[in-house]
Order: sequence, then C-alpha cells, then structure tokens
Amino acid sequence: MPERALRALAGALLPQELGGPAPGDVAAAAEVLLAQQPRSGRMGVAGAGAVLQASALVRHRRPLSRLDADSRAALLASLGGNGTVGAVALDAIKALLLLAHGGTVYRGEIDAVAERNRPARADGELDLLDASEAPAVLEADVVVIGSGAGGAFAARELARGGRSVLIAEEGERWTVSRVRGSGPLERFAGLYRDGGATMALGLPPIALPVGRAVGGTTVVNSGTCFRPPPGVVERWHGVHGLALAEPQELAERVDGVEQTLSVAPAPDAVLGRNARIALEGAAALGWEAAPLRRNAPECAGSCQCAIGCPRNAKAGVHLNALPQACAAGARILARLRVDRVLVEDGRAVGVAGRGPDGRAIHVRARLVVVAAGATEAPPLLRRSGLGKHPRLGRGLSIHPALTVAGAFEEPVHAWRGVLQSVGVEELHEREGILIEATATPPGMGAMAYPGVGAALLERMARADHVATIGGMVADAPNGRVLGSGRSIVSYRLARNDLRRLLRGMDAMARMLFAAGAREVEIGGGVAALRSADELPAALERVAPKQLRLAAFHPTGTVAGGSDPSRHPADERGRLRGVRGVLIADASLLPSCPGVNPQVSVMALAEAAAAHSS
Repeated sequence: MPERALRALAGALLPQELGGPAPGDVAAAAEVLLAQQPRSGRMGVAGAGAVLQASALVRHRRPLSRLDADSRAALLASLGGNGTVGAVALDAIKALLLLAHGGTVYRGEIDAVAERNRPARADGELDLLDASEAPAVLEADVVVIGSGAGGAFAARELARGGRSVLIAEEGERWTVSRVRGSGPLERFAGLYRDGGATMALGLPPIALPVGRAVGGTTVVNSGTCFRPPPGVVERWHGVHGLALAEPQELAERVDGVEQTLSVAPAPDAVLGRNARIALEGAAALGWEAAPLRRNAPECAGSCQCAIGCPRNAKAGVHLNALPQACAAGARILARLRVDRVLVEDGRAVGVAGRGPDGRAIHVRARLVVVAAGATEAPPLLRRSGLGKHPRLGRGLSIHPALTVAGAFEEPVHAWRGVLQSVGVEELHEREGILIEATATPPGMGAMAYPGVGAALLERMARADHVATIGGMVADAPNGRVLGSGRSIVSYRLARNDLRRLLRGMDAMARMLFAAGAREVEIGGGVAALRSADELPAALERVAPKQLRLAAFHPTGTVAGGSDPSRHPADERGRLRGVRGVLIADASLLPSCPGVNPQVSVMALAEAAAAHSS
C-alpha cells in the first residue's frame, strides 16, 4: 500500500487535529510490520485500504484525506462491527495502525526495562550454521524440521542417543543483545511468521500468531507451563490409543521437562497490579486462583514475553534443550526453508530446502523428524507427496480466546508485571474454560481497543487505568489447514464453544467488577458496562461476528493414535504410508489439550524420539 494511503487512513482513525499522532509517523511504523508480511498479506491490507477509500468516495465524493474529522469518524463508525466487507477492512487496517502506533509510543518504556535490568543468564551455546554459508549437501543420521518445543526435545533425545542430528530452522537466532537492541515493532515483525499476520479464516476471523525463530514459539510464548490434565492424558492413551501418552511414562517425562525448564510459580514480588486485580476479584467471588507455573523463575515482570524476553529470564528452548542437544553433538542450520521431505522407495532419505538467497540445500538423513508446527506440517507433507491421508490437516484445535477489560479509578499499568500471571480454575475442569490474567507488551494491546476518532483517542489516553483478563476454551477440532505452498487456516467456531466463550466473558467481567472496576468492556459490539447487573442483558446483545478472538495453541493436524482411518500418524508418532518420518510437534496431539500445551508437546516429542529406533 502506498505510504500516502496509509497516512490518510491513520489520519482518519487517529485524527491529529483531535490530539492524535502525526499520520506520517504511524504510516512509517506500519511499514515496518508490512515489510515482513507475505505478498498476499500486503495485498490484503492494500485491498482493505481501497475498500475504505471507496466508501469515502461513494458517501462523500471525496477521499478520506479531504474529509473533516467528524465526517471521517462518522464514516468509519458506520462501517465498524456490521459484518460487511467494509467492517472487515476497517478491522484489518485498524489492527495494523494501532499496533504500529502503540509500539512506537511505548518504545521508551520497553527500552527502559532493558536499561534497568541486566540479563538473568547468558545466551545458550549453540552449534549454529546459517544457511547462507552452508554447503549444497549435508549429511546426518537425523534431520529435525523445526527448533521449537517439539523439535528441540526430540533433537536432544536423539543426539544423546548417539545419532548425528541436524536441526533445520526457518527462522533466525535472536540473542539477548539483539532483543535488547531492537525496537518492539522490529521484534514483533521478526519473531513471528509473516510478521504476526497469521489468521484462522472464519466468522469471526481469529488471530493466530505463530513464532518463527531459533527456539520457535517458545521464544515468544507466555512461559505458562501446565502439566497435561489426567483426563486429557487418559483420552489420548485410552480413546485414541496413543502409546506415547502412557500415563506413568508421560508423567516421568513431564517431570524431566519441568526440570529442564526450571518451572515454578510466578514470583509474587513481580506479579504486578493486573495480577492482583484478578486475585482480588476471584477471592471476592470465592473462586480458586493462584499465580501460574512458568518457566521464568528469574522473571522481573518485564511483560515482554510476546516479543522476546529482554533478560533471558524466560527459559525458552533456545536456552536449555537446544544448547543441551548441541552439547550432545546436534547442529542447527538456521534460515533454511524446508520445501519437501525426500522419499526414495517408500522411505524418507532427507529434506530439500532453500537458503535465504534461494539457493537449494539438501540434507541427507535416514530419519526425518517433522516438528514444523500444526499449521506448517500439513503443507510440508503435501508438498512432499505424503499428504494422502484423509485426516491430514483436519482436527485442528486452537484454544479460541477473548479478553475482557476493566477500567479502574487508580492506575493499573497492566504491562508492568508478568504478562500471563494468574490462573483461575473455577470453570476449567467442569466447563473447559481456563481464565488467565494476561496483558500485552506496552502499547501492543492498542490493536484491540474499541472505537474510532475521538472515542478511540480517549480510550488510548486511559490505557494505564485498564486491567485485562483473558479466557480460552478447550474447543472442538473444527479447524483445517489447507494448501501445499502457504498454509491456509480455516476454522469454524462451534456453537457450544461460542457459548462457553460467552460464559467465560461473563465470569471475567464479574471478576473485574468484584475487584472494583468502574466499567467493563466485554466487546462484541456492546457498549461499556457500569455494573455486573447489566451483564445478562449485555450478553444477549453480543454479536459473534464482532468478537475479537485470538488463539495461540494450534494442535492436532497430524494426529497420532492407533486407528489408521482417524490418525495420520501411528501410536508412536510415525507417519503412516512412509518409513522414516516421525511427527514430534503439536500437530501430533489427537485432541485439544485444554491447557497451554508446551510441556505436553515437549514430553510427547521426547517420547516419540526415544521410541523411534
């Protein structure tokens, strides 16, 4: 999109004459994000901008940039939340520009955290080779595609077992000095696939950010570490026949994972006011709540987990399992895009990929471990001629989630403390609704703010008085990953999952009111509420298509189990229909884990690797 068009849209959304930022500054920051998006994403944003410009011409016979502030605000407000093409276009542009603006405004505060606090630990020692410097052909006993939660633990297990292991990773390495020296927008754009623009397409569309770096999504996740619930393990093992989930063995592997990650409750001293409000609200309602267990015992409450910890306090696999795998002889090949698995006579013999300059690179290996993630594994297997199973790419669960915000008289500064801090179990076991006090890095929550023009500027001005709580549901596997080139994620929100999201919305709003909120925003096109008594009627008015949903835990697209008709991978994670391909990431999970899944993925991947010989 031309910068002039971005400036016009920024000026319409955040009018400078009403106290908004300079449109050119917002447009320049947005270009940082757009530069990392694929061509299709950039074209989508350009198309959205064209729709908004066309709406101005049709209604006012003048472009947006020539309308006064009141006319621009009225036009955008008329488009918002009505399910039309214009509303979708407005949401897309608004999210981009508000993220760009928020990341710029709060850069000083984000940088100050690094200046106040030295790194908690040094970077892990990695044997790392950039694909731009790699030979055209490499050899190993095993090639692992992906260096995230599953790939790191599988690689460590295999390397410790005496095999030569090469880990192929599409992303780059982000050292702590690089994180500390980069702005929030550069970090966001660089640490996520497609600049963070991945979406699950449906009504409503759902943001589905996926990490891409040495260490995978563990570099940018919240650090929350749940053990797999007993009922879930029983279903994986007893119903689906996943031998890797044998309860006693899996429990022992989970113990080992927790030790590797240094899992412990979030330190009380750094929880922050956002967490305190959640605890106070839960206590007032008589609900069980406590600090979450995380892999960040040295956390200082930077609230930057989602854009890379500036202190190396969060123990992603780039700080433990990957260095341990390298110490056992593994090597990491960074910035290698794996195009396909090579197969000869029904057996995998390696992978073919491309370096950052497009140069072809082959890795010859007798075992290929696919740990590319639930959204990337199905297209990779299809490109490789291994996508014939009818359930490949199906069965996708994503933990759809929404956030409720409460305004308080006193300052909250939700971004000063632990990003995901407190868990509320009241509705979890009984209804599959997990509530977690959660915030965003400074300024990055702006992309979800309601309103346009003066109303939006007013909301942004009081952001420091707002507390946020998020809720996610253990969803039906209603998603699909389509395509063989780029992933296309399709997801239909089940009616029962929508009902439970609204149930969670009600519970979170009641928590905020119980903690003293003077008003609460539940979203879905409903105006801010002033008391809990308004909730029943308000929930009736929620428009599902106007909900702002996000999801962070895609699983299940190459499910493992004993039934050849239901499970593309077998009970030990081996891909059916070919020899020498092992699935060792979140795509292997045969049903929704019901909790943040990184510990489950790590333990199952390690088990799959251990049983691969």
